[in-house]
Amino acid sequence: MGVKLDKLFDSFTNNTIFKDKVVLQSNYTPETIPHRDKQIKQVASILAPALRLERPSNLFIYGKTGTGKTLAIQYIRDKLLERSGKQSSPLVIEYINCKLKKIADTEYRIFAELIRKLGYEIPSTGLPTNQVYQKFVEIMDKKKQLLVIILDEIDQAVKKIDDNFLYNLTRLNSELVQSQIAVIGISNDLNFLDHLDPRVKSSLSEEEIVFPPYNALQLQDILKERSLQAFKPNVICAGVIEKCAAYAAREHGDARRALDLLRIAGELVERDENKRVTIEYIDKANEKIEKDKILDVVATQPKQFQLALLAIITLTEAQTEQIFTGDIFNIYQDLCSRTATEPLTQRRIGDIIAEFDMLGLINATVISKGRYGRMREIKLSISPNLLPKIKDILKEALGLK
Repeated sequence: MGVKLDKLFDSFTNNTIFKDKVVLQSNYTPETIPHRDKQIKQVASILAPALRLERPSNLFIYGKTGTGKTLAIQYIRDKLLERSGKQSSPLVIEYINCKLKKIADTEYRIFAELIRKLGYEIPSTGLPTNQVYQKFVEIMDKKKQLLVIILDEIDQAVKKIDDNFLYNLTRLNSELVQSQIAVIGISNDLNFLDHLDPRVKSSLSEEEIVFPPYNALQLQDILKERSLQAFKPNVICAGVIEKCAAYAAREHGDARRALDLLRIAGELVERDENKRVTIEYIDKANEKIEKDKILDVVATQPKQFQLALLAIITLTEAQTEQIFTGDIFNIYQDLCSRTATEPLTQRRIGDIIAEFDMLGLINATVISKGRYGRMREIKLSISPNLLPKIKDILKEALGLK
């Protein structure tokens, strides 16, 4: 077995088709961001007063996944800090990914993370939240400085907590004497602002910028540029870049999806000990991404989401006739009872079902029932061959095995 493994490892180390795979990964920051000049200039012009230590307007940026929002903000942040460093300016810009657990799942942890980023120590848990809040204010006011806080995937933090922490952040300036704070919120949810408390919305979204999806031609430009850096010469076959771009354009112009497709296709080529990325490998990569994405979404959702999804799957398997929100709620309540979980209201479950629709796990169609009003008909969109694996994930997570 050792000899066979050595041969396998040799094939990967000696015959790689990649020149630098990192340029296809999501954590790579390119030197240029194609087709985002307009948005970068807009954001930079809003944040430029920070170089004079003037508090810029709070900014809200939204757009679908893979439209370059985070990339552009990080690029502008680096340029601002580079410029302010030359001027010895006390400008601080801190980035927090609100999707990360144990960093942005409570108001306490968000303020604790900011305190740590400012160079001070504080326990991860254990203190009253208002004490952590006051500690943050004291640290900020020790000297004259401007802090710009970037909250990426801000909608995830609001789901886990509520929008009070945003209100607290935006009103901090009234308590600070020497320092000032500006907030940049980034969200994939185009309707996120509509669900905020009006007070929070008016203070957070002083300026708004939308990052539109990339079209197929723009995605081709991005892929061509990255593929030249990522692969050795003559590895990419004709039509591959176009096929990648077409898949991603169909997925709301997601550049991240396009780059993942190309990278995974390359990895599959290497596993088969082939030398070139053909169109067929793009199809195989797309199938793998779809499967992995759905399983990851199911595994990482909160318990209430998992209960609601299991209720939908249970109903789907039990009947072929129409399924409505009310039917799902009844099964959901039974599952809550079996797992000793406090059930949410039917309205909140309706909101969760709408999020499933947005994630592509279900299709929710509004139909008229005449004088009985309008109802949503629910149909599961998950591939039948994935259902057994998804049910196993849900039952294990909910302790139903």
